[in-house]
Amino acid sequence: MAAEGKAAPLVVSSSDFSGVIRVVNDLKADIGRVTRIEPQVSLDEIPATDDVVIIGTLGRSPLVDQLVSANKLDVTGIEGKWETSLLQVVSDPAPGVRRAFVIAGSDQRGTIFGAYDVSRNIGVSPWYYWDDVPAHRHPALYILPGRYSQGEPKVRYRGFFINDENPALGTWARNTFGPAPNASHQDGFDHELYAKVYEVMLRLKANYLWPAVWGRSLFDDDPENQKLAAEYGIVMGTSHEAPMMRAQDEWNRYGSGQFNFDQNTEFLKKYWTDGIKRMGSYESVVTVGMRGNGDLPIDNGGNIDLMQRIVKAQREILGQVTGKDVTTIPQVWTLYKEVQAFWDDGMRAPDDVIINWCDDNWGNMRELPDLSAPPRSGGYGLYYHFDYVGGGRNYKWVDTNLLPNIWEQLHLSYRYGVDRLWMVNVGDLKNEEHPLEFFLDYAWNPERWPIERLPVWERKWAAQQFGPEHAAEIAEVLTMYSRLQSRRKPELLNRLITVRAGANIAQDPNNAIVYSDGSPFSLTNYSEAERVVAEWQALAAEAERLNQELPEEYRDAYYQLVLYQVKASANLYELRLAGFKNILYAAQGRAATGDMAAAAEARLADDKAMSRYYNETLAGGKWKGFQTQPKIGYGGNYPDSGWQQPERNNTVLEDFIWPSLKQINVPNSASMGVAIDGSDKYWPAERTAAVLPEFSPFQTHPAQYIEVFNRGQQAFDYQIAASVPWVKITPNNGKIEKEVRALVSVDWSAAPEGTTEVPITVTGPSGGSVVVQAIVKNPAVNLAELEGFVESNGYVSIEAEHFTRAVSADPISWQLIPHIGRTESGMTPFPVTSARQTPGGESPRLEYKMNLFTSGKVTVWAYLSPRNNVRHSDGLKYAVSIDDGQPQIVNTTTALNGIPMNKSWERNTSDNVNLTSTTHTIAQPGEHVLKFWMVDPTVVVQKLVVDTGGLKPSYLGPPESYRATK
Repeated sequence: MAAEGKAAPLVVSSSDFSGVIRVVNDLKADIGRVTRIEPQVSLDEIPATDDVVIIGTLGRSPLVDQLVSANKLDVTGIEGKWETSLLQVVSDPAPGVRRAFVIAGSDQRGTIFGAYDVSRNIGVSPWYYWDDVPAHRHPALYILPGRYSQGEPKVRYRGFFINDENPALGTWARNTFGPAPNASHQDGFDHELYAKVYEVMLRLKANYLWPAVWGRSLFDDDPENQKLAAEYGIVMGTSHEAPMMRAQDEWNRYGSGQFNFDQNTEFLKKYWTDGIKRMGSYESVVTVGMRGNGDLPIDNGGNIDLMQRIVKAQREILGQVTGKDVTTIPQVWTLYKEVQAFWDDGMRAPDDVIINWCDDNWGNMRELPDLSAPPRSGGYGLYYHFDYVGGGRNYKWVDTNLLPNIWEQLHLSYRYGVDRLWMVNVGDLKNEEHPLEFFLDYAWNPERWPIERLPVWERKWAAQQFGPEHAAEIAEVLTMYSRLQSRRKPELLNRLITVRAGANIAQDPNNAIVYSDGSPFSLTNYSEAERVVAEWQALAAEAERLNQELPEEYRDAYYQLVLYQVKASANLYELRLAGFKNILYAAQGRAATGDMAAAAEARLADDKAMSRYYNETLAGGKWKGFQTQPKIGYGGNYPDSGWQQPERNNTVLEDFIWPSLKQINVPNSASMGVAIDGSDKYWPAERTAAVLPEFSPFQTHPAQYIEVFNRGQQAFDYQIAASVPWVKITPNNGKIEKEVRALVSVDWSAAPEGTTEVPITVTGPSGGSVVVQAIVKNPAVNLAELEGFVESNGYVSIEAEHFTRAVSADPISWQLIPHIGRTESGMTPFPVTSARQTPGGESPRLEYKMNLFTSGKVTVWAYLSPRNNVRHSDGLKYAVSIDDGQPQIVNTTTALNGIPMNKSWERNTSDNVNLTSTTHTIAQPGEHVLKFWMVDPTVVVQKLVVDTGGLKPSYLGPPESYRATK
């Protein structure tokens, strides 16, 4: 294609589609970006030169059709296919021409995708504009002999929804492209912006768009928008709440009367008719059905008869305006939120209409086709979310999507026959590049990307943006980032969700769930909050190391695609730790209370500095106003603060810390306080005994500690002494100005067998002292004889992937889903279409050997991915037993009553886990086998925790227990 300062000319026919002629110029520019040599573009005429590139569509390009007629190009593999391309080197394509590299398409988009496939393979990222990814430079480009085709896409319509686009995209677009042509609605997006959107869509092999919604109309803000979409080859649609090619905001502009079909029938029919007339012959998928105005439920909830009359009227309009058989016009009915109830209650749209199943806005499909139902000619689609505005809380700031979770839900949907249309909400588009490209790659060919090849995709994606040298390391950073981020949305880091004591979550979930301003990660148990922050700090350090090693030309792209989201998220976690420590310290009267407030304020200043760099300096100031999305002040003093972003009068507020930081005054003297691991109390004020979490030679949680702190302004000397020499304290003496943390450990070679209570005395100013008890349990066991997980500290904690035995029952087996869990991976039965199983005997199960030192009642907590019951059954079930006990079946659907959109569901999705339990009786200590039984497919088990009496509250559960091997 290019060598020795020359590039093969690009040849296209003037009779081809406008989108094909346009993409040739993109290919020309891409070759120039890579080689610094731009080829000439020839229209209709093949230049007399050794090598040329011919781009064309079957039946529209005489250049390609002549090669087919001359038997020089075999197109039997693509002819008549949907969006399929063929890339092949042809010898002697025309007089005086030695070779031609032919990019042929079965249709307009087939040719376009073929051209962009060449661009991607020579080193131009689809994100070259949106993230300033530089082209990978090559002095020469060569095409290998042979035939290459991407094949036909498995999903027919693949696209994304630009939504929730304020403040980020909306602010940046106005700064960059100016006001929209519609003088009454100048905050709309014009054709210059949408040209960038259409191009990246096609580079990603997407074909279908739901345009921006809030206060905007692609059709009305700029008349060029829809026309340009057709010129590019984009299939246009409208979102679930905007039927008949009318943007939601158009009703606010031009509607009259109520948005109610029964009460405003004729006006609505005219309104919809105008939308279809405007659509004309533009390629579209028409949304049918109806919701209320403003993305709300239909007035009075509606009923099946009403919805059927609405759809009937809409289809009559479609037929009348277009003059076509309505069954030939692509239509979609999206079962979003309350609309799904119409389907569940028995309504069926006409057979040719695509039925669009939805997730719960948090990445968990709500329902899928009944496999026993007859096939529909319209088929099934899905609507998924990478961004959301609503309960439990908005998540809009940065990418928080976990590829294994996306894979698992897309795989599930595809296996249930959902393959006609895939749509994903990407918010501002920018920030969701990584999961979006995976979503679209998977939609093109799910078979190419089994779960085992996710790391391959991740490395390819990193290499596409940053070159091969650091691709593996950057892929690891992105993998860890998504693992950490998916534990909890950043916007929810200041919300603690608990269950009200004595409440029945199954009967009254909205009363049972309690929200409070607090840290979801425990400040006191298992050092959880500190461990999580340390993980983020380590990741940020690694991301920064790679930033320093990358060539300068990649730095802007790396900042946008990797570094900003990693460092800003790590900074936010540090802010939250300091902020909640500040509140805890204030309650304990610590002199260091102000230090924690200062640390939190410093992190807020760091966050604002990163945003300023993004908005003012990055890429020469190109992204002015983009990094304006608030994420810290959720829950503060503004309307709808429980779920909505910080804003007043539709204007976002500058980020602030919520809950507010505390300041206290301490006396001008020395006053000792003592706090311990596992408690938020302090001594001597607390009247109950100070008892550390028990010590065990098998413990895996961080070392127990004692904190000695000053409650006054004057420094003092302290000393910590254990009553036995084999309990060690580090440090055990010194001077305290603010505070010190002393780690407590046991010399197990000297500790006696059995249980020993060891008093530890902390002495401070004026001889004041506090006694802390250490409970040391040293079981009389032979480690060499143990196998499996070992109890310590009152629990056994097990990651699901670390089973002793996985029992299959043909055709059912257990599939590992790497990194899908909040702490590790997950296990799920395959195939996902399997029938329900009766647990027991030799049915499918996972077995875990464990060694217990206690007997009596134990509780087994199952940590499951927060899945909905997609299978039209009485609930999603699993079972648990210990040893030969009868399996106890748990219906997670009814036990938690987590039905979208109630508060139990908000808890499940916010915490990103379904947490249910069973109770069992252990007759005697020793080796036992915990069994997790399959009942339903689609259950993903992440973790199992056996509470033998010492389990403490935490978000992630305790660290995995010690696992003995023989």
